[in-house]
Amino acid sequence: MLDLKRRIAYKLEQAWYERSGLTQMLRPLSWLFLSIVTIRRFLYQTNIIKAIKLPVPVIIVGNITVGGTGKTPLVIWLANYLKQAGYKPGIVSRGYGGHARSWPQQVRPDADPYMVGDEAVVISRRTACPMAVGPDRVADSQALLKYADVDVIISDDGLQHYALARSVEIAVIDGIRRFGNGFCLPAGPLRELRTRLDDVDIKVTNGVAAQGEVAMRYQSDNAVNMVSGETRLISEFKSEVVNAIAGIGNPDRFFNFIRSHGIRTNTRAFPDHHFYTSGDIGFPDEEILFMTEKDAVKCQRFARENWWYIPVEAVLPDEFGVHLIHLLEERHG
Repeated sequence: MLDLKRRIAYKLEQAWYERSGLTQMLRPLSWLFLSIVTIRRFLYQTNIIKAIKLPVPVIIVGNITVGGTGKTPLVIWLANYLKQAGYKPGIVSRGYGGHARSWPQQVRPDADPYMVGDEAVVISRRTACPMAVGPDRVADSQALLKYADVDVIISDDGLQHYALARSVEIAVIDGIRRFGNGFCLPAGPLRELRTRLDDVDIKVTNGVAAQGEVAMRYQSDNAVNMVSGETRLISEFKSEVVNAIAGIGNPDRFFNFIRSHGIRTNTRAFPDHHFYTSGDIGFPDEEILFMTEKDAVKCQRFARENWWYIPVEAVLPDEFGVHLIHLLEERHG
């Protein structure tokens, strides 16, 4: 079943980044999807449906395409930057992949990723900020304000959640895949039309940025052992053949990152947010295995001594942070 799902998802994603016959067949459904999205946004823009305004500023981090664009590293960067600037940020997110029976859920560094989702655990560990997850961003934010001392909220993957009023919108763009075939779901990867980007405050591009976009890159020189916690330079593995798994929105980005360090790699991709069992890995236990930090939080319970994860840090220009603080002060001074 897993292999069938993987093949279907892979074929559909392939179709999104080319104008194939499959995407043309799905165009009528895309028009229906776009109509619903457009009407919904119009209702919020005209206050026919009122968004909930919180007593603290809200920073939205999102995208207009499905799949991984780099939101999580950016959210981590924002939270840590705001703390250094004297703010007390809190974070809300969907908690995608979490199986909790009730929402919202508070997230702490030792939270169970099965309950609250893998990305939420990574964010909590890397920021030590108060965090709540659940499908209702308004309820998540209100829970944070009730139980934690926060003066700014960062909403992860919240661009289309219009019920929560926002102070600053940041859209993240995949610098390699961009916007695919330009069609909306399900014929293409777009959640909204590209013109939606005209309304956001800041466009951050994971990779090479176009005019008007802020370039973000990943930085990671180290691998962390999942059993001992030992840290080694990735370059120290150049003489080895390394296996790698990734259950993220764009696995090839991770695999290519490893190869960019001159490492020969055997790879296996899984669906985004896949919850692993020990039988899923598919490589011999005695061989070296690399994975993302998001995968590691789910594989920790059955990790082997030669399994390593690679933490990544987002790197952004100084003027990005200065501009963000200026927007917050201007709109909530």
